[in-house]
Amino acid sequence: MTIDWNHFTPWASLAGGILLGLASAFFILVNGRILGISGIVGGLLGNLGRRKTGDAGWRIAFVLGMLAAPALYMLVAGPVPATIDAGWGTVVLAGLMVGVGTRYGSGCTSGHGVCGLSRLSPRSLAATLSFMGAGFAIVFLLRHVLA
Repeated sequence: MTIDWNHFTPWASLAGGILLGLASAFFILVNGRILGISGIVGGLLGNLGRRKTGDAGWRIAFVLGMLAAPALYMLVAGPVPATIDAGWGTVVLAGLMVGVGTRYGSGCTSGHGVCGLSRLSPRSLAATLSFMGAGFAIVFLLRHVLA
């Protein structure tokens, strides 16, 4: 195994992890809620037809902030070339599978992996071990067995 030094970004990764940890800690301290993207978006989409006051506002602001951040970054740093080595069908199928998985798992990687583990939640530990293990197995299968 070798390290791809051109794409090795320990300091940027460390800074991103610190920012994510601080944001999730701040979010739970201020709002008393878990910073899990699937729960935030699911709560927003699940309440579209209902008149639940006070709940949709912060969810919409959060989603708009998530959409505005990359746009702001592109204005400051310029466009970042993105490559996806899959067709639209694969991307849509993968997105649907992730969505179904987060519903069955009662949360996503950010909710369980960052917030749940920091609260020492046994359910989040089981969920994180499950989706990390599945991810490792799929990568091993695709790169070493079926390659």
